[in-house]
Amino acid sequence: MVAEPTAARLDGAGELTDLFTRSSHNPLLTAADWPYPANSVLNPAAAQADDETVLVCRVEDRRGISHLSVARSSDGETGWRVDPLPLIGPAVHGEQSRWGVEDPRLTWLADQACWALTYTAYGPAGPAVAIATTTDFRAVTSLGVVLPAEDKNASLLPERVGGDYLIFHRPMSVAPGRADVWCSRSPDLRSWRDPRLVLSTRPGAWWDHQRVGMGPPPLRTPHGWLGLYHGIKELAGGKVYRMGVVLLDLLDPAIVLRRGDDWVLGPATGYERTGDAPNVVFPTGLVHDPGRDRLRVYYGAADTCVAMASAGYSELLDYVLACPEPDPRRPW
Repeated sequence: MVAEPTAARLDGAGELTDLFTRSSHNPLLTAADWPYPANSVLNPAAAQADDETVLVCRVEDRRGISHLSVARSSDGETGWRVDPLPLIGPAVHGEQSRWGVEDPRLTWLADQACWALTYTAYGPAGPAVAIATTTDFRAVTSLGVVLPAEDKNASLLPERVGGDYLIFHRPMSVAPGRADVWCSRSPDLRSWRDPRLVLSTRPGAWWDHQRVGMGPPPLRTPHGWLGLYHGIKELAGGKVYRMGVVLLDLLDPAIVLRRGDDWVLGPATGYERTGDAPNVVFPTGLVHDPGRDRLRVYYGAADTCVAMASAGYSELLDYVLACPEPDPRRPW
């Protein structure tokens, strides 16, 4: 019998270890690192810009309203320098973002020579998807709200597919409490069409049975788009957020080639289990270091702080390639 792939493996000493290793400097950023009063710092977008790692973090103030703010580090783990002023404030979209801007992702668009920042604009109508662009993380050009409420967890591919940009997003389902990952296409980043279901929740006792949402922009590999996503399970004590892995077709990213049965990172430490929202690992940033064959995943922990975990790029790719292919008898 062939063993199923697992997100844990044996090391050289025969000890069981995880694919992802948490940074010894975790939590990397907390509200105490900010130059002005804040309640929490979480869910960062990530980019490697020249010789520094840039995080665009969601910062929740003491009213409960969030804005986006920038932190920079030369090694991606220590020596963070926080910009004195927010990059995007809650007033940017008027009534559509009156309750804040949240949960960004960053994508380098080579054809426009800029970074695209996707994020949630939150107002009385509910969460909606907004996009802005930047070249220096000091000023942005707003494209406005591009997908109306209720929609969130937007993540752009870094290149056009079939002549169009492609965005992953998570509209709320007609089924109560459920939400799946969809993708839509656009010629200009503003008008989106052709929504297609990509990744469904898995019913019953699965770790991602309630909601799923795409994390950082998927990474192009020779075998497909390597994506990380969060999944939610409802337990008697509340929700648990964990991270899973998926491989999507290069030419048609709405097609799932592989999907891990196991989660690859879940709440296990004090800073992940205790906070404003206990038991949360919420991945939103990804940096690939080809020279070291490493991936750094930046995530919000317990809706309170920013943390990072790393994995071998080749090792994670081998893992996902060994994961199950979609079964046509199961819609998930």
